[in-house]
Amino acid sequence: MTIYNFSAGPAVLPQKVLETAQSELLNYRGSGMSVMELSHRSSLFDEIICSAESLLRDLMKIPNNYKVLFLQGGASLQFSMVPLNLAQGKKALYVDTGSWSKKAITAAKAIPKVNVEIIASSQDKNYSYIPELPQTVDQEAAYVHITTNNTIEGTAYTTIPNFGKVPIVADMSSNILANDYQVTDFGLIYAGAQKNIGPAGLTVVIIREDLLNQEAIFAPMLDYTLQVKNNSMYNTPPTYSIYIAQLVFEWLKEQGGIDSILKQNKEKAAVLYDAIEKSALFESPVRQDSRSLTNIPFITGTAELDKAFNQAAVAEGFQNLKGHRSVGGMRASLYNAFPLEGVKALVTLMDKFESEHGGK
Repeated sequence: MTIYNFSAGPAVLPQKVLETAQSELLNYRGSGMSVMELSHRSSLFDEIICSAESLLRDLMKIPNNYKVLFLQGGASLQFSMVPLNLAQGKKALYVDTGSWSKKAITAAKAIPKVNVEIIASSQDKNYSYIPELPQTVDQEAAYVHITTNNTIEGTAYTTIPNFGKVPIVADMSSNILANDYQVTDFGLIYAGAQKNIGPAGLTVVIIREDLLNQEAIFAPMLDYTLQVKNNSMYNTPPTYSIYIAQLVFEWLKEQGGIDSILKQNKEKAAVLYDAIEKSALFESPVRQDSRSLTNIPFITGTAELDKAFNQAAVAEGFQNLKGHRSVGGMRASLYNAFPLEGVKALVTLMDKFESEHGGK
């Protein structure tokens, strides 16, 4: 049976990446050691982390005035690091579009001397859309924080707003490298790796130089400037996760880069959305103009049928298709490494299930 992994994260990795990692597991480049055993100060690992940064810069067209960091703690630690470094004594603006932005807002409010203001929210309709944003915001604010893709709710920004001189900080965890966003539209980007970059344990931060904090932070590990000065190695970084990320970046280049992978992602999403639109049983809870290419929730309308479909999916080898516990239903996470064949197989199963259970 072919297994298709629809997990929202940790998520599917490219087969070629896994095969390369397997072949190098016990003896990396004749060293007689696994990458997991290499010193982070060794020349071999230095080549890995430098290559990872170079590849990422090339893929995302990251300008020289942006620094790239490979950190730990997940995107959730960035919820605190961002206001701690950028907004003490200042106003921090947030757009509330779901579970992760709510957590980011809560974390920011816990930082002393940070004035948090929510400038837009889609909570009124259960986070089923991206809200309209104000034309102007306080130009003295430290930043505007957005979540470019909402993994749980299945919404995403199709265009990035402009707030004048106020920089945009983006949690891009679930659609980094999967969309053609321009780095220069943002002041700071952060992303947990376990969706489109690699295994859990690594967080990528891309920060514009002028946003680096001028005063030291009380906790060195949380200090962007100190991390930059130490080239992401103030302490031992997540070496193996960085190695896998480097392999994923190489694989992405072989696919033709972000433009090519975005074309594939649009095709995969269109197959599933078209099936949902034509269905008399399944429907999308997300407003059409806000739908994510990456995380696609769908429902039958009853908890009983949702449960039956999820059980049928598992029996056919579709893993992790069940929706997040907070929203239920189903959710197909179609990250860069997820194959088109898996989407088509899912649609076939949906057609079969509908024929057996009828419409609403």
